[in-house]
Amino acid sequence: MLKYKNFFSVLGQWIFFGTIIGIIVGSTTAFLLETNDYLGEVREKSGWLIFLLPLGGIVIGYIYMNYGKVLLNNTLHDASELNNLVIEGVHGKKKVLRRMGPIVYLATFITVIFGGSTGREGAAVQMGGSVAEIVNKFFKVNIFDIKILIMCGISAGFGAAFGTPITGAVFGMEMAALGKLKFEGLVPCLVASFVGHFMTTAAWGHKHEEFIIQTVPEISFITFIKVILLSVIFSLLSISYCQLRHGIQNATEKFFKKNHMKRAFVGGIIIVVLTLIVGSQDYNGRGLDMLEQSFKEEVPPFAFLAKLVFTAVTLGTGFVGGEAIPIFFMGATLGNTLHSFIDLPLSFLAALGLIATFSGAANTPIAAFLLAMEMFNGKGVEYFFVACLVSYIFSGHHGLWPSQKIYEPKSRLYNIANGETIENIEKKKNP
Repeated sequence: MLKYKNFFSVLGQWIFFGTIIGIIVGSTTAFLLETNDYLGEVREKSGWLIFLLPLGGIVIGYIYMNYGKVLLNNTLHDASELNNLVIEGVHGKKKVLRRMGPIVYLATFITVIFGGSTGREGAAVQMGGSVAEIVNKFFKVNIFDIKILIMCGISAGFGAAFGTPITGAVFGMEMAALGKLKFEGLVPCLVASFVGHFMTTAAWGHKHEEFIIQTVPEISFITFIKVILLSVIFSLLSISYCQLRHGIQNATEKFFKKNHMKRAFVGGIIIVVLTLIVGSQDYNGRGLDMLEQSFKEEVPPFAFLAKLVFTAVTLGTGFVGGEAIPIFFMGATLGNTLHSFIDLPLSFLAALGLIATFSGAANTPIAAFLLAMEMFNGKGVEYFFVACLVSYIFSGHHGLWPSQKIYEPKSRLYNIANGETIENIEKKKNP
């Protein structure tokens, strides 16, 4: 009897904490999405705002340098590490700062209105981690459960940001490590993600973007071969972005001695120059218009490359925001471009690129597959399953977040030791 009493006691706690985190994160994410939409519209109507991006970079750098660092137990906890700090919080290495959420929201808004190339889920995930830390402080949760609460925050933020609650639940358990799903957080992550999603949509009335696959090709051996080859190409795209983005970050941090104000100021100038060279602002901001267009009609053939460079420079020099939307943009527009060479439906290629590139970059193949199911209403399930796994394997041990821990290598094809992080592996390759 005592065993069942303990079971239901713990279950009740997880449902309670998941609900609390879901309500708060769902509400703050609705605010994030609505504000981002409004600021994006303001920027599109006022093209001159792009010239203020370098000054916006100085403000963001000042905020993170003066308010984003806390020294606890001789360990520096730096909010400028963004999602990496959240991941290290899940692993128990560092503490997610309660102030991290408000700071990342403000920095994301500044980046968006002045034309930095960025998304929004990063801010939602970091707010989720921040809210989890507040809940932990208020209820005095034990040290083992803190990690699970942070996973709840991740799930609530991702599920609410994209309107994909099932994906959000799994993403919170899969994001922190390669080769291991932290099923210990299943119940609270599921509750937090669904509550967050319904708060954003039902309670606050936010409507998410829709990407529609017009036609899915018939299942055939030839089509599967094409999907596999395409997925390898999309995995290379994910590697290219991750390497360039982290390369720019490492180089600018070293050159400017981690002065975020100088880094972002110079990065802002580079984005302004790139915008003038391109002659349009299609690659500034979130790029949702061209992303949606890639499912319906042809887009410029090198749109994916332009977005890759704009986003890598924006985030690599210290601006703030999510990387999922830019990754979606790159993958979908590359798929759109490949339509000229491969006899597959346009919208299907765009969808395949979106999902496969995200799977390779985020190292979350199960969440990416579920994202395809929720985003495209279950169409092409066989193809997306293969695409997620192929891109995940062929992208190697690279990724958006260097703090991701490798519990097991992706394949025996790679001679990688267990327990390493992506960051350590990169350092060993480039001593």
